[in-house]
Amino acid sequence: MAWEHEEPESSDSLKTFGAVVQALREHAGISREDFGELVRFSKHTVASIELGRRMPDDSFVELAEPALGNTGALRKALKHLARQPGLAAWFRLWAKLEQTALALYTYECRLIPGLLQTPAYARTLFANQLPPLGDEQIEAQLAARLERQRLLRERPNTAYSFILEEHLFLRRTGGVEVTRELIDHVLDVATIRNVRIQVMPQVREGHAGLDGPMQLLETPENRWHAYCEGQRSGLLISDPKEISVLQMRYATMRSQALALEDSVSLLQRMRGAL
Repeated sequence: MAWEHEEPESSDSLKTFGAVVQALREHAGISREDFGELVRFSKHTVASIELGRRMPDDSFVELAEPALGNTGALRKALKHLARQPGLAAWFRLWAKLEQTALALYTYECRLIPGLLQTPAYARTLFANQLPPLGDEQIEAQLAARLERQRLLRERPNTAYSFILEEHLFLRRTGGVEVTRELIDHVLDVATIRNVRIQVMPQVREGHAGLDGPMQLLETPENRWHAYCEGQRSGLLISDPKEISVLQMRYATMRSQALALEDSVSLLQRMRGAL
């Protein structure tokens, strides 16, 4: 089974919900940082919710209500948010699946995956989006992306695999300094025990991933899901037959890409050439 939706910009209802959270928090005299501790989210995530850039989940609301006076307003508002079809249900589901995944495999040929991006690289991507984003939108999206990256450090039992095209580094997105910092960061992440990063060389006669980027994920129930992203849409796949094809392609790309040690060596040489 697969669902396809266009991911919307922040909706009016999300912005309204965020404004209510912010108003209640400020009325209670609680800072974002202190409020984040109460609801078990970082202040950056709280900011994303208050700016209407992040979909709040049940746990956030259940912890926020007592902290903000138990008015019941947030519980009632959440039901209306969840019923809106324009809030990219496929993305919310994928994000939830990531939180408990046993394995997450990613192949990228367009840009460095969000889990591996540096703040400077991510900011460059957001600043070049069309239609243009405002400063607050850029900061909110950056905060959400950095928050998501905690998965790599906080889930040591999850197996992460990344296959990245060599040209993603050669493009020098953001300039030489941004690229140098990016390579340093990727090399650092590659030292994490449960993370495997491979580079697909620029010259490769056989390539199983020419149909585009993909992500594969295994749940604690040992079920597999896949996610493929386009210009303005995302596709979440749970059909075992379709996933089997993508798994076969990913396994083949693993053999076509450079080994971990060779990938690290290539990145080190690329950094030295900058």
